[in-house]
Amino acid sequence: MFKRPRTDFWQVGIVPLRVEDLDARRLSAVRERITWLPEAGRWRYLADPFGLVRGDVLHVFVEAFDYRIKRATIERHEFDLADLSWRRQATVLDKPFHLSYPQVFEHDGDTWMVPESYQAGEIALYRATDSSLNHWERECALLGGIPGADASVIEHQGRWWMFYTLVGPGARDQRELHIAHAPALVGPWTPLATNPVRVNREGARPAGRPFVGRDGVLTLPVQDSTTGYGGATRLLRFPVLTPEHVEIAAGTERLTGDLASDSHTAGLHTLTGCGDYTLIDVKRIDRSRAKQWLDWKRRLRRMWGG
Repeated sequence: MFKRPRTDFWQVGIVPLRVEDLDARRLSAVRERITWLPEAGRWRYLADPFGLVRGDVLHVFVEAFDYRIKRATIERHEFDLADLSWRRQATVLDKPFHLSYPQVFEHDGDTWMVPESYQAGEIALYRATDSSLNHWERECALLGGIPGADASVIEHQGRWWMFYTLVGPGARDQRELHIAHAPALVGPWTPLATNPVRVNREGARPAGRPFVGRDGVLTLPVQDSTTGYGGATRLLRFPVLTPEHVEIAAGTERLTGDLASDSHTAGLHTLTGCGDYTLIDVKRIDRSRAKQWLDWKRRLRRMWGG
């Protein structure tokens, strides 16, 4: 008997709470008020949400993954905060390699994105070239020559900080946290000599935009993969963060998919603040044998150069 394949499908939601106020009890309490992005279509999913608020519009940037080609692009979805409706969407970044985790932010009058592009062997910075946020150009490599994943950047106490993981054997990306720092956004970036600063599947891979809590402590959402990839998120706090010394306090509370959804209960692996809202994604697992047929067709197309 052949084992049924496992296929993960993610769904993105807008939680009406600030990220610094979010915990398991509050997430469960507002679950009926979560607004979900529309389904992405057969054999596709949307994940890794980041956002920008401009006027009455929340721009939600996501990884748009297609199992038929096993690659993702970056999409932008517009949510009207006035009438709570989705308006339009567009593919804003498409490369011959996989893209995900599109952290977007504003700095010095420009809008920037640091998407995951580990297949290109770099952590790169992109800049929006128009007000629609539909067109982006690669500005520079922040860290080159490494398979960096889920890079999360923030300016804090006069320096720029980057939290990231490295893709490698033995699910390295799910258990190691690395940090780099720079005097400016464009660098030069310097990895800490003590990397990895944390090795623990309970919480190492970044899971959303870093933020400063109400107590002034820098906080990073991270994935808890002890029950499988993206099974939950936790918070890591950094009471001390300097190029010479890092102190980490790991939160014990797990945020899981069942707190937010009845249908996608198998995981929650992004938690990113956006003003008065928090963006999340939750996971369901499909065991259909149709995935085997899909994989077979993809292999045939590759074999015949299609």
